Order: sequence, then structure tokens, then C-alpha cells
Amino acid sequence: MLIGNVGADPEVRYVDQGVAVARLRLATTERGYTLQNGTQVPDRTDWHTVLLWRKLAEIVEKYVHKGDKLYIEGRVRYTTYDDKQGQRRYVTEIWADNMEMLTPKAEADPV
Repeated sequence: MLIGNVGADPEVRYVDQGVAVARLRLATTERGYTLQNGTQVPDRTDWHTVLLWRKLAEIVEKYVHKGDKLYIEGRVRYTTYDDKQGQRRYVTEIWADNMEMLTPKAEADPV
């Protein structure tokens, strides 16, 4: 489960037999704090690549924009591949099963 802000407008494409796939970057932030000894611990932001399929992808295409706040439920998927230089690359993605838009409609960009 993740709650975060969309970093850029989602990328949506259609694959075999018109199945929609949306990819978006979601920023989650752990708020900073001050230790008892006065040491400041800064905010920490992590970026997640989220994939949404079929109907969820179609909803994302129509209604989700950069800056929107989303709630995502899904599974973590790890994949590896070799790039053009022969280097092994590792990819971590969230495959979303559920999504809720948390940005109030008044703040969302008109479509």
C-alpha cells in the first residue's frame, strides 16, 4: 500500500488486443523529525514505478495528472535484464490491483 504524489503525467499505451497499460512515477515521503539530542533527520522521498492494467489504466489516462495524490494497492515485481552494454539491470515495479484518487476534484486539473 502506498500513498503518494504523481511525479509526471502517466504514460499510457495499448498492447495486445487493445489492453491498456499505464506507467506512472509515484513519490512517497517519510517526514523528517528531530531527535531528543537535537539532531535533525530530514524528509526522505522514495520514487516508485507503478504499472496499472486494463480499466485502471483507462481511468489513469483520463483523470490522473502530475501532482495528484493517489492511494495504490498492489504487488512488488522484480525483474532483471541485460542492457546494450551487457550490464545486468534490476527493475522494481508495483503492479497495482487497486487505486483511489485522493486529490479533491476542486484541486484537480480540468480535462
